[in-house]
Amino acid sequence: MEIISPAQLNYPGVLIAVEGLDGSGKSTQIHLIKRWLEIEGYKVFFTEWNSSLAVKPATQKAKKRNLLTPTTFSLIHCTDLADRYERQIMPLLRAGYIVLADRYIYTALARDSVRNCDRGWLRRLYSFAVHPTITFFFKVPLETALNRILAGRPKLKYHEAGMDLNLSEDIVESFRIFQGRINEEYHKLVEEYNMLVIDASQPVEKQQEQVRRIIAEKIDLSRYKWRPFK
Repeated sequence: MEIISPAQLNYPGVLIAVEGLDGSGKSTQIHLIKRWLEIEGYKVFFTEWNSSLAVKPATQKAKKRNLLTPTTFSLIHCTDLADRYERQIMPLLRAGYIVLADRYIYTALARDSVRNCDRGWLRRLYSFAVHPTITFFFKVPLETALNRILAGRPKLKYHEAGMDLNLSEDIVESFRIFQGRINEEYHKLVEEYNMLVIDASQPVEKQQEQVRRIIAEKIDLSRYKWRPFK
């Protein structure tokens, strides 16, 4: 997959994405980034995985009825991103915003390859999307991530645990196997796409300090300040 950033397309905006296992703390970190940038007066837009208003109802219905094969699972999530990309991400990059993405194409590249979708096919499928200016990968030991999820959830979801793959009849064990395989794929993607690795076993505050420092070093934030109309 050719790696093209917003800057290469002469878009004034920047795209910052976070990736990581469920339980890595990436969502907490990107919400803290969003709040920080908003308080400082920057033009910010936030988007998250599987949140298209046009696609999400169909996704939920299909999941409940267990109608999704690995291929249709992949295609419906790609449709979700394509809708948000066309309606939100691309227009706001053109308008000079800092776009924050809680999960991006790399989530699909990791999860769908574990569901035995062809890696080359997946890269072609998502070739429409620009790559982020910065992608943070929140690295955490698998058991730490699992313990966080299991402690905070009364019940694991069927697809979340990879039960559709027949990895184990026990949902917790299936979740452990599934997440372990995703973790292996993520580590390949980190190297392939030059993601910036954050040690997610550190305290939340220390992670956030590191993330803010990197953003300030790599992006000229002054370009994204709201300016009063004259």
